[in-house]
Amino acid sequence: MNSTLNLPTAGTPEDAERRTWMRATVGMGCAGATATLWPFVSSFAPSERAKALGASVQVNVGDLAPGEMRTVEWRGQPVWLLRRTPEMLASLSNTADLADPNSSTPQQPEYAKNIHRSIKPDLLVTVGICTHLGCSPVTLPEGTANTSVPADWKGGFFCPCHGSTFDLAGRVFKNKPAPTNLVVPPHSYLDDTTLLIGEDEKENT
Repeated sequence: MNSTLNLPTAGTPEDAERRTWMRATVGMGCAGATATLWPFVSSFAPSERAKALGASVQVNVGDLAPGEMRTVEWRGQPVWLLRRTPEMLASLSNTADLADPNSSTPQQPEYAKNIHRSIKPDLLVTVGICTHLGCSPVTLPEGTANTSVPADWKGGFFCPCHGSTFDLAGRVFKNKPAPTNLVVPPHSYLDDTTLLIGEDEKENT
């Protein structure tokens, strides 16, 4: 006895409907997979904070008064901006007790290898982190009552963690735990009052 199968032939309404449902099912599956994978893929993209940490920072230093110090953040680090007075600059000539008075250790940009360790003599730009174990030093002015510095202290920075001391150019004194001077970050001037931290003049040319 012969039997026949009632299969829909190409071009019949049943075949067209089946193709329509198949396309819809595949489309929904792709959409669901994309929605599931997107958060995973996007997690590899850098966050806005990560982008900011690597960016240069512009600072207006035109209103920084003599003797005033300001702290700004660059790459997650505190950067000190100190407008030194003529008296502060004069104190930098006393180099006998300094471990590296000429910043000869190869950690600094070329424009930091001078007595004031900066592009402009009156403005110190340095990372406010001790080079020993990463503590944050504090400012000690001349005439301080702090017994951790000598009586003839001319002003500078003192690390309360392990006792390292730095002068007003960020140069470390001899026989202290800190192995090097405070770090001078790459920086340049866009104009007379705008400081750019994170790029030096070579990178801007």
